[in-house]
Amino acid sequence: MGNRAAHLLLLLVLCYEITMAVGLYREEKEDERGERDVEERDKREEWFLLQNSKRVVKTDAGDMRVLKNYGGRITDRPMHIGFITMEPRTLFVPQYIDSSLILFIRTGEARVGLIYKDELAERRLKMGDIYRIPAGSAFYLMNAEEGQRLHIICSIDPSESLGLGAFQSFFIGGGTYPTSILAGFELETLSTAFNVTADEVTEMMTRQQEGPIVFIGDSRAPRASLWTKFPQLKEQDRLQHLKRMVEFQQPPNQEKEQMTWSWRKLLHSIIGQENKKKGEKAGKSPDSCNIYDRRPDFRNNYGWSMALDESDYPPLQHSGIGVYLVNLTAGSMMAPHVNPTATEYGIVLRGSGRIQIVFPNGTQAMNARVKEGDVFWVPRYFPFCQIAARSGPLEFFGFTTSAAKNRPQFLVGANSILQTLGSPELAAAFGVSEDRIKRVIKAQREAVILPSATAAPPDEEERVAKFERVPKVIKSFGNEMIMGFD
Repeated sequence: MGNRAAHLLLLLVLCYEITMAVGLYREEKEDERGERDVEERDKREEWFLLQNSKRVVKTDAGDMRVLKNYGGRITDRPMHIGFITMEPRTLFVPQYIDSSLILFIRTGEARVGLIYKDELAERRLKMGDIYRIPAGSAFYLMNAEEGQRLHIICSIDPSESLGLGAFQSFFIGGGTYPTSILAGFELETLSTAFNVTADEVTEMMTRQQEGPIVFIGDSRAPRASLWTKFPQLKEQDRLQHLKRMVEFQQPPNQEKEQMTWSWRKLLHSIIGQENKKKGEKAGKSPDSCNIYDRRPDFRNNYGWSMALDESDYPPLQHSGIGVYLVNLTAGSMMAPHVNPTATEYGIVLRGSGRIQIVFPNGTQAMNARVKEGDVFWVPRYFPFCQIAARSGPLEFFGFTTSAAKNRPQFLVGANSILQTLGSPELAAAFGVSEDRIKRVIKAQREAVILPSATAAPPDEEERVAKFERVPKVIKSFGNEMIMGFD
């Protein structure tokens, strides 16, 4: 009898240990699954935030970094976002690239020079100005101001690119760094083309080593380059200076003319321009457009929004890209909506908040906190909303992949598609009474930009303080709960 009791006790102990072991195994597996789910969600959310920037230019005078989009098939048209910073009295040397750019002057003032129909078009750009540079057009950027940095945000449209990266620069001016595209030709060939000696060509092609962004007329430039005195030249002299580099004017000697490459045709074929017929009058280049000078398309007590399309700024038609700017007051939200015609890219200019994006199957794709400098993108057709933090306004600027008038479809609010659709059909779809559906969809009196105190994220300090006051379960054993505080 004693042996039987001992065996029974041993069996119970073994069963308990097995049960505990199985439970621990299940808990470990659940924890692993939970961690994987969190990791997958984080990766999914990071997919809609462009975070890994690549610095493509870095000198003492300034830099440029680029955020590439790897949206895959759900991106109707890929776009990259560029950030250019230039110190006072600096020049981004003449170049042409294989992608079109739309410049937005965030802070500072810029002077941009662009070859347009064989003429040099110069524009002075101030904060808020929008300006387009076509792919293949030679241009330069200058910060001629004495005491202010220049910050530019630009869209980079790679639809015409060579596929050699985010974009490919072909530097016209340069030396050992950057290397001018002229350096690839034989010295004798360049000497003949410029109608100067080989020594003169060598001196010109080897002096610049300060990088693509250089100081101009400044003691910080240790050796004068071909471009350091460029801003001091008169406009017509700058045109001739640039034309000599871009077009390779042929020498007047008729015998040499028969033996010389037609450099104008050669470089124009590279750039993608055709020779202009003799006597053709050059047209005036497009002006810039200042987004801050426009009246908002929509405004209420909770914020305002505006958009530029091809009817507002005709050069956008050639790029097929639109521009927008939104300002949300503290705690307000852009109502959940969808863009049926374009993918949207946004850059947070000021403040902080939250971006929520939804997959087609009704599950959450992203619910991420954003702050100044963050870049996000929302695929075409995907529902989303932006919510300002309660600490202050949220302002964001961006580009869309369509230059046509954007007509977002709002899912909630006084002008929503739910208001437009018939109540009986919606009631049947949601499985509620018609009175209930009417009461819900008509409760919101505001449109487009809505008050949202409960949805707005708090300040970071407030969030941390609140988290510190919340008790946390640190251990569970049977029915007994041991509580603690972080």
